[in-house]
Amino acid sequence: MQKIVVNKCYGGFGLSMKAQEEYLKLIGKKAYFYVMSKYKHRDGVEEHKKIEVGSEGGFFSNTLTKDFGETFEKFGDEHNDNFFLSMDIERDDPKLIEVIEKLGDEANGGCAQLAIVEIPDGVKWVIDDYDGMESVEEEHRSWY
Repeated sequence: MQKIVVNKCYGGFGLSMKAQEEYLKLIGKKAYFYVMSKYKHRDGVEEHKKIEVGSEGGFFSNTLTKDFGETFEKFGDEHNDNFFLSMDIERDDPKLIEVIEKLGDEANGGCAQLAIVEIPDGVKWVIDDYDGMESVEEEHRSWY
């Protein structure tokens, strides 16, 4: 059987900070989380502050795979290769499956309720999404 991770509630697929940290560890990288702490329009400067897993504001954090210190002013070219987006992980990635099985509900991002769906080996599949609620379907041709 093939295992595939889907989101089973309205909102959207996403991993918690703890799950992102665990996944990155499995692929040999480290996670650093930053939130915007100052805003150009209000404070005259843009600033991003490093936070720890479980910190308040983590829902709005950006995940980087390089430590840019306790704070930095704004995102630039030097950050581009270090962004990590959990939505870019293949849903049948064995390391993602491992993280979901290990952490259970603790793997859920702020708008997610993640589940593992098992389908027969060899079936070509796609994920269907309605307002973030997902299902696994056998691949077929569609015309719109």
